[in-house]
Amino acid sequence: MKPTNPPGETAARKRVFSGIQPSGDVHLGNYLGAIKGWVDRQTEKDNFFCVVDLHAITTPQDPDALVRQTRSMSALLLAAGLDPSLSALFVQSHVTAHAEACWLLNCVTPVGWLERMTQYKDKAAKQESITTGLLDYPVLMAGDILLYDADEVPVGDDQRQHVELARDIAQRFNRLYGDTFVVPQAVIPQVGARVMGLDDPTAKMSKSESAARGHAVRMLDGPDEIQRSIMRAVTDSGNEIRFSDDPGKAGVDNLLGIYRVITGRGEAETEADFADARGYGDLKARVAEVVIDALTPIRRRYDELIRDTAELDRLLARGAERAEAVSGPKLDEMKRRVGLTLRRPAHTG
Repeated sequence: MKPTNPPGETAARKRVFSGIQPSGDVHLGNYLGAIKGWVDRQTEKDNFFCVVDLHAITTPQDPDALVRQTRSMSALLLAAGLDPSLSALFVQSHVTAHAEACWLLNCVTPVGWLERMTQYKDKAAKQESITTGLLDYPVLMAGDILLYDADEVPVGDDQRQHVELARDIAQRFNRLYGDTFVVPQAVIPQVGARVMGLDDPTAKMSKSESAARGHAVRMLDGPDEIQRSIMRAVTDSGNEIRFSDDPGKAGVDNLLGIYRVITGRGEAETEADFADARGYGDLKARVAEVVIDALTPIRRRYDELIRDTAELDRLLARGAERAEAVSGPKLDEMKRRVGLTLRRPAHTG
């Protein structure tokens, strides 16, 4: 059940669910394309954000590294500004309803729906052996979303197809068993949804590639490394600093887009800020400056959280409790709908 309205409000706040995998280095594209939007809009919505460690194991993982990465991602999201009093932040495997919901939804999801997923086909083509988990990844994602009756799912454009599948699964379940789920909508950020690689502005900035020097700015990079990465960004042989759809100007467009999202300025204002620039060197220097200003306090707060293990554990437990309060009753409803008996307390005496 969604929360009651605060005094003075006449309409329920929309519920938001989104998740992020604890793998690879979190970079500027992740921050501008997803995390910053979560933070900026968390006072407007009823928010559930999840570190999806169950999704991470659909491909081979080093167990010790996964533990570290899960805690690191959690600390980074909190450091970036997710407020536990406004948003539930939790680790997916800490809330067992996610795995149970996946099985129930598996039983209404045709295999053909999963085999048509673009990301599955791309990943499967690169592997000799394909696990069931890789194929089933989108059903687990659907369970993540549907357990919370999420109205909105903020995702990058590459995840739009998975949200569409979640909609299909919700509608099929509702037809078979009666009205159970809210049918969610994907929300794609209009600005910052696709931050491109600094070394190749035609390819999206990637966590898997971010270890390569010059590809991405990582959120935990220090000022010197950020400066080096941006100053080496690919541009072109011209000197005009304007937004453009010309593929040859993709590098400049990417840098201007980064500046625009961080500063919150419009397109015309952004271009006006560079009217006196003497070339791409000035553009890169100013972009580096605003990126450093944005990421430095995040890195400092992260360092505090990752050292204070008791506080990090407390905040994650708080988020999991809030998630369980919503997902538990929804899971019970799913079980009743399909005809499963619910466990009752044992009689004593």
